[in-house]
Amino acid sequence: MIFDLDGVLIDSEQVWDEVRQSFAARHGGTWTAEATRAMQGMSTPEWGAYLVSSVGVRLTPAEASAGVIAEMEKAYASHLPVIPGAVDAVRAVAERFPVAIASSAPAVLIKVFLDVTGLPVPVAVSSEECASGKPSPDVYLLAAARLGVAAASCYAVEDSTNGLRAALAAGMTVLAVPNPHFPPAEDVLAQVHVLSSIADLPGALT
Repeated sequence: MIFDLDGVLIDSEQVWDEVRQSFAARHGGTWTAEATRAMQGMSTPEWGAYLVSSVGVRLTPAEASAGVIAEMEKAYASHLPVIPGAVDAVRAVAERFPVAIASSAPAVLIKVFLDVTGLPVPVAVSSEECASGKPSPDVYLLAAARLGVAAASCYAVEDSTNGLRAALAAGMTVLAVPNPHFPPAEDVLAQVHVLSSIADLPGALT
C-alpha cells in the first residue's frame, strides 16, 4: 500500500498554496488562476522552476524552492495538520501490507511527518529523487521497487488529479480520497475506487 502525503495524510494543500502565494508576492511574482493546480504533484525542482518561469518570482528556481520549503518547515513546526483518522488508517494497513509513502513533498517535510507521527513506514520516496513529478508514474514505480513489490500488486492512495494519474500510469489499483479543497477531475475519478475519507480505508480492504 503506497500513500501520497499531502491531501491524503496531512491537510496541507492549502498550506502549500498560501505559503507559495505569499512567497511569490514578496519576490516579485504574480499569482495566476492556474498556478495552484499546475503545481500539484510537481517535484521540488519542477515547481521551483514554475514559480520563476510562470509566476515571475525574481529568484533562481533553487532559491525559490528553498525559500518556500523553509517556510513550510516553520508552518509544520507550529502545527502539523494531520488528517483525522489518517494515522490509525496507516497503522491498521501496515499490519496487513508493506507500506510506503510516494510524495511530491521534499524529503525533509516527509521526515517531519514521520518523526511527529512515529508511523511504521519503511519506505518514503520524494519525487525529488525522480526525473519527473506526478502525473509521471516515476515516484510510485520507485516506491514499489524499494518495497520489492511489482507495481501491479500495489494499492495507491491519492487525492489529486495529477496524483491519481500518476498511480494509474504506474499500473496500480488506485483508491481516491478526493481533496475537498481542490477536487480531482471527474474523468479521473471514474477510473478509480473512491472513498469518502481516509478513515474508511482499512474497512474497504476487507
